[in-house]
Amino acid sequence: MNSFLFRVVMCVGFVLIALGFLGSGTDLSFADSSTDVYFGTEGIPQGPAAPTPQETVYPQVGSLDSRLLVWFVTQQHTYFGGFVLALPLFCALLEFLGLITKKPALALRYDGLARDLAKVAVLAMSVTALIGSLMLTMFITLYPSFMKYMGGTFKGFMPAYAAVFFGEALLLIVYYYGWNRMTDRGMKWVHAAIGILTNIVGTALLMMANAWSAFMMSPAGVDAQGRFLGNAWHLLHSALWNPLNVHRFLADMMSGGAVVLAYACYRFFTSKTDEERAYFDWVGYVFLFVTVCALIPMPFAGYWLMKSVFVFRQTMGVTMMGGLLTWLFVVQALLIGVLFLGINYYLWQSMARIKGGERYQPYYQILLGVLMLALFIWLTPHTLLTSASEAKAMGGAQHPVIGNYGVMSAKNGAVNILILVTALSFLYYRRANRTMTISWIKTGNILITVLYVVGAVNIIWLSIYGFYLPAKIRVGLSAPQAFTTFTVILVGVVINRLMLRRAVLHGPIQWGKIPLRGMVGLFGLAASFSWVMGLMGYIRSSGRLSWHVSELMADVSPWAFTPDLQYATKMVTLNMVVFWAAVLALFWMCERGQQPAMVEDASEKESPILTPIPSQET
Repeated sequence: MNSFLFRVVMCVGFVLIALGFLGSGTDLSFADSSTDVYFGTEGIPQGPAAPTPQETVYPQVGSLDSRLLVWFVTQQHTYFGGFVLALPLFCALLEFLGLITKKPALALRYDGLARDLAKVAVLAMSVTALIGSLMLTMFITLYPSFMKYMGGTFKGFMPAYAAVFFGEALLLIVYYYGWNRMTDRGMKWVHAAIGILTNIVGTALLMMANAWSAFMMSPAGVDAQGRFLGNAWHLLHSALWNPLNVHRFLADMMSGGAVVLAYACYRFFTSKTDEERAYFDWVGYVFLFVTVCALIPMPFAGYWLMKSVFVFRQTMGVTMMGGLLTWLFVVQALLIGVLFLGINYYLWQSMARIKGGERYQPYYQILLGVLMLALFIWLTPHTLLTSASEAKAMGGAQHPVIGNYGVMSAKNGAVNILILVTALSFLYYRRANRTMTISWIKTGNILITVLYVVGAVNIIWLSIYGFYLPAKIRVGLSAPQAFTTFTVILVGVVINRLMLRRAVLHGPIQWGKIPLRGMVGLFGLAASFSWVMGLMGYIRSSGRLSWHVSELMADVSPWAFTPDLQYATKMVTLNMVVFWAAVLALFWMCERGQQPAMVEDASEKESPILTPIPSQET
């Protein structure tokens, strides 16, 4: 604990000293008022102007490609930062589930898993601080002009950022080391409250970090020369700040959950006993559910972000979705489609561990057909890579028929149908080992059927209607489609839960009996989650093209370029592999010298499953 605090304090101190140096010597003696480039308000310049290309300095270290090195370290910091943000949230959620469940053995299982993840979070926080210090050092060394401008502009936020970071680290330490000291019922709720406070501070840290990224894409609070005009809220609240906060929060949940999924699969494959396989099978199921909860709203968060990009600068939106970066979005769509397909495949394979699940196999053939149709529409590009003769035969790069499915109106409908099919698969999974005993079974089934059919019809109709609207109005149809999807899912889950009350169990869930191909599919899902997060980050950052700060500070470094699809995918893959290797090393370090005792849970018709007993910290 002492060494961890020392590393965090040293990193925070280094950040303050470095940023204080960057902000020192800034000339604030401006007299004339100026106009905010985004909000259009008047203000007195109080910060440095963005350096011109002639004033920008790029030190070169031998033949080192500075941009690639910074890309690699920044992505590692982003991965670990998201992991540190996600783990305390998972811990608080699991601890809360343990507090509200009425099954003592299940409560112990949730609590033990949460404690183990909290230990990893403490180590990951230390690694994140070290990588962050390395990243800052690299920026100061390799991009001094850029960092001096950003440090001078955001100087007022630096002490607050350091304080929030230190507060997050301190709360996380108290949360973890207080686990075995707050064990009675009353103190356990106090401990859970500390976990909630930790997540609130962590979210604030994410939002402050996002302010830099959002400012670089869509500057606000500055004038045309890049000078800060004194309004801190305008500087923070740029055009993309809110959608970026939501998008990155969900992305961090997905990325963090994916790592835990991969770890559960690894331990499942390497377990030597049935009891261990049962436990890690359960862990994989729990975290798939958590990760899917973040995945479902992700497409809508992405639409909000891209809509905000178009509102800020239409040229940037066209570059990202209809120009240079178009095919990266096609790859992204392919990966998201694979995620939904993999989730449904895992749920269907999970039926093998549930007695009575074979009753629903015929329904999955129908769901698979609908899923594939929606997936093909979701993956269809707006324009095709064709030769000159093919383009001439078609009358352009857009196919006269297939091209209609490549526009956003059709894709909005497709992704909503993908989500509905996934939710319906989950309802079947919940019913698999139960026979309903309520008197209104037929009525309930009709209600759910009508609900899903009406929801799907409304989504499809809105998609078709979008073809007859201008593009700037068509984008707004994503809101009623999303509302329809969430309403259908929520109401369907509630009705299904009411129908399962007092249902007769066919048998317990046989954890650990899932086919190996199901766990292989789960591992593939974990890899896809992390990979698509790295790709999304690259797409978002590349939207600036040749600018450090859009339209204010140009990137005129000798290594400045926009990587092509092949180059980008190699870097994303490298970053993902290195991050996973580091995180698995953290898991291994947390397990050294500690073999958690297991207790059998055979209460209330649940299947026997091994549960870790929290070990006592020395």
